[in-house]
Amino acid sequence: MRENIFDIYPKEYDNWYEENKFVYLSEIEALKKVIPEKGEGLEIGVGTGRFAQPLRIKTGIDPSSKMLKIAKTRGIKTYLGMGENLPFGDKEFDFILIVITICFVQNPEQVIRESNRVLKDNGKLIIGIIDKNSYLGKLYQRKKEEGHRFYKEANFYSTEEIIELLKKHNFGKFTFYQTIFHPLEKLNKIEKPEKGYGKGSFIVIVGEKEDETNGDKSSF
Repeated sequence: MRENIFDIYPKEYDNWYEENKFVYLSEIEALKKVIPEKGEGLEIGVGTGRFAQPLRIKTGIDPSSKMLKIAKTRGIKTYLGMGENLPFGDKEFDFILIVITICFVQNPEQVIRESNRVLKDNGKLIIGIIDKNSYLGKLYQRKKEEGHRFYKEANFYSTEEIIELLKKHNFGKFTFYQTIFHPLEKLNKIEKPEKGYGKGSFIVIVGEKEDETNGDKSSF
């Protein structure tokens, strides 16, 4: 379903970031807090490259060919495919970014499992979500129920649910940032991200892949 929806409305999706620029730029600022300055990165669900480009991520994968055409114009090396079956070898990447996409994939657990596989030991998995318990999360949930063309396909998660999913697949040493503290109609500037979660609507969750050679999973 995701491929059909996003192939039908690629320009509408991309234009959303212009129409809601302070939301978008606030999210970028939160993500910049955790994106490594060095290393090879991958964005799963790269879409039109709206996040990969400003965050200097060179490689992206998405199931929508029409979205990837736009991403290519932003200098992204694109792969057509699903996060559940990544066309990359084991331990290829230093970090992986997944922004909002986790809400649209068919099997989020398999996406996390595949992310673990292609990440190097001690690599970082960076997930950005709209927390379902936040103001914006509740608004999007209502839009889903009303049959919104994009949100009707989404399954929203809480920060705690994502943490448990990451713990299950060998991720720990978590870091959190949050932003979008006000209703969208009142957002007239870029908001400064804060550490933690529970206040903002957009949450950045970073989990580090445990070094498989040490075998210490006691913290999980």
